[in-house]
Amino acid sequence: MRLLASLLILLVAGCAAVPPPLDLVRQGSLVLSGVPPIPVELVTRMQQYRSARSARLVGWLDEGVLVSTRFADTTQLHRVREPGGGRQQLTFFHEPVRVAHVPPVDPGRGFIYLRDTGGSEFYQLFWFDIASGASTLRTDGQSRYTGVLWANGGDRFAYTTTERNGVHWDIHVQDVEGNTSVALQTDQGAWMALDWNETDTKLLVLRYVSATRSYLYELDADTGELTALLDERMPAAIGDARYAGDAVYFSSDVGAEFMRLHRLDRTTDKIEVITGGVPWNVEEFVISPDGGLLAYAVNEDGLSRLNILRLADHAPLALPRLPRGVVYSLQFSRDAQRLGFVIDGPMSPADVFSIDLAERSLVRWTHSEVGGLDKDAFVEPELVRYPTFDDREIPVFVYRPRGEGPHPVLVAIHGGPAAQYRPRFSASVQYYANEMGIAVVAPNVRGSSGYGKSYLKLDDGYLREDSVRDIGALLDWIATQPDLDATRVAVSGGSYGGYMVLASLVHYSDRLAAGLERVGISNFVTFLENTQAYRRDLRRVEYGDERIPEMRAFLESIAPLNQVDKITRPLMVSQGANDPRVPASESEQIVAALHAAGVPVWYVLAMDEGHGFAKKPNADFNAAASALFLQQHLLAR
Repeated sequence: MRLLASLLILLVAGCAAVPPPLDLVRQGSLVLSGVPPIPVELVTRMQQYRSARSARLVGWLDEGVLVSTRFADTTQLHRVREPGGGRQQLTFFHEPVRVAHVPPVDPGRGFIYLRDTGGSEFYQLFWFDIASGASTLRTDGQSRYTGVLWANGGDRFAYTTTERNGVHWDIHVQDVEGNTSVALQTDQGAWMALDWNETDTKLLVLRYVSATRSYLYELDADTGELTALLDERMPAAIGDARYAGDAVYFSSDVGAEFMRLHRLDRTTDKIEVITGGVPWNVEEFVISPDGGLLAYAVNEDGLSRLNILRLADHAPLALPRLPRGVVYSLQFSRDAQRLGFVIDGPMSPADVFSIDLAERSLVRWTHSEVGGLDKDAFVEPELVRYPTFDDREIPVFVYRPRGEGPHPVLVAIHGGPAAQYRPRFSASVQYYANEMGIAVVAPNVRGSSGYGKSYLKLDDGYLREDSVRDIGALLDWIATQPDLDATRVAVSGGSYGGYMVLASLVHYSDRLAAGLERVGISNFVTFLENTQAYRRDLRRVEYGDERIPEMRAFLESIAPLNQVDKITRPLMVSQGANDPRVPASESEQIVAALHAAGVPVWYVLAMDEGHGFAKKPNADFNAAASALFLQQHLLAR
């Protein structure tokens, strides 16, 4: 109960006149403060929406596909033997299992999957034996392991780990018997293996420094020799890279605003731009096992367009029409006859599809449920743009409820900060719009990805609060919309979006009704000092180095924690106790400060969660509490 004790200590230490203590209530794995009882009728209304599920493609098996989906309280791995077939659950754990890696040879044996404890993100690697259903731990049980990449021969796999010192990202290789070797020790940046060459002797590896700076190398898996493939004097963002015979294909914004697909000829070192005419980011791409095809997705203003090229001449293939949404998890089948992927749209949860490359037909593998609700009754967002303080146009997705307005508004701010709001299915958004009559407005303020690297850099360092000014401009725009009620606006967001909620309340409390903040940053200095060591330097590149006196002073000056006197509207905060990214202390200190200042604050602390709520009972309670909070502080205004 250290977290609860520290809340009380902060209260006493921070106040001359000690306010009434926080009313802390333990409810299962949750610790609550200020949250009133949830009416049964509200929980009942939400039940169908909260029963919606989604499915993600994990890999191709010898018979069918491996998907992740939820049937009980957590997401687990399931086998689907044929399109539209039943989902056979394979893993059964209290902790979620979303990520697995199927070997390219004899996939009927089993696969490697990742699992952490309590949302800590110290993922361990387990071998799952399909025949017996048994799991075998393949790592040390306490360090962090990610980025599994099977060799083409299926006899070993590479992965990234921080087990050496808890800080640096090393690359190891482990064979099927469990014997491990160190392929690369590193001293800075986040490293990951991207692809093995045809002979499984070399690896393409990436050193990630920031959202706008990465480096691509070739690693000799036996000697550890590292060779730069691109000019290190020209840092650029690099998304992914793949071997293709004597060439390496990679996505990068080198020499351009957007991420383009390139071909590097290893014999001549000549680089050819494959998608030069595309003014949007090339995202995920994959090459077929036979080396004949390349599939890639383009992010066009938040929605995806799927493409497949012949590698021999880069000619595009004609494809069937896909449902509108976000496309990801591209994977060719081992016989290169099918391309599998996920489509996640605003009106329908994520599901697994494939394209039969001979027939050029679309095949649907899963049909995720939406609690028996009518999908046609869901609200589809409209993409518009609004002007901001420096004459830029800010893209925003608007979910407008049916019926006459003016409607109350919830501004949903994404995290990252170098992320992007994209119109994926959200049960909460649909509930707010359909059941509560709330318009949900989701902006991509400056600093968001998807709109070029210049836009991405507009909130770096000392420009941090310019993104908050974009929210002020959004409030101006809302006031011009006859169907939106500018007198009833709340803000919501998680992680960096949680900081944006707090900063918006600091600057615009007179124009807002309330805020919903999840796992948010309340002070960048304390955040940087307390986030996990393996990610601290990566965050300093984005936010600024708090060890530099001038930057520390700036970060303290913009910290919402240091401006609590300007926050006058009610706030709800939710937090996982085991969060490795934004530690729970960030929520503790803002809750304590607001309580001391007499600002109404609701707090939901989940003792078995991390950076967000992954277990259904916790997530359901938090969603119901959020809806009640909006009823009381937005709708009733």
